[in-house]
Amino acid sequence: MTTPSQTVGPFFALPGGIPWPDGPEVVPAGTPGAVLISGTVLDGAGAPVPDAVIETWQASPTGRFAHPDDPRGAVQEGFRGFGRCATDAQGRYWVRTVKPGALPTADGQVEAPHLDVSVLARGLLNRLVTRIYFPDEPAANAADPVLAAIADPAERASLVAVPTQDGLRFDIRLQGEGETTFFEV
Repeated sequence: MTTPSQTVGPFFALPGGIPWPDGPEVVPAGTPGAVLISGTVLDGAGAPVPDAVIETWQASPTGRFAHPDDPRGAVQEGFRGFGRCATDAQGRYWVRTVKPGALPTADGQVEAPHLDVSVLARGLLNRLVTRIYFPDEPAANAADPVLAAIADPAERASLVAVPTQDGLRFDIRLQGEGETTFFEV
């Protein structure tokens, strides 16, 4: 007999969500080149998801990861490339970071600067994975092999942040009309 599946949670609703010492501050305020990326997590009906957790993982501005398995060498001192933010009661999240460098692929292509994103929320048995691309990189985005593999222009567009007065906006729609493009990993 198998054990029936259950939804994740409700621990996302605890104060602070899943603890991470630096939360959404990938870089401190005042860091040269820092950019604020914010958005809202929405369910299939367009309602805010107040108990989601957004995690971002990215390369440094030189295109290196803060990971010992990165074959290109060490990342600059203090850059960890990871952030975590629980959504608030209105489903909003934010992360302060810097634009990552472009990344080489195993077959010699180059990926445009992007953040890898994991979404955890009630009702999800597994995390959802997507990317945030930068709107000021049209040529790099057009040549990016991941974006190029997405045939539908609206699906590609769902991965590019929108400039705002305060930084960039990237809303995450979990399903339905305007759904964010997610990847199988």
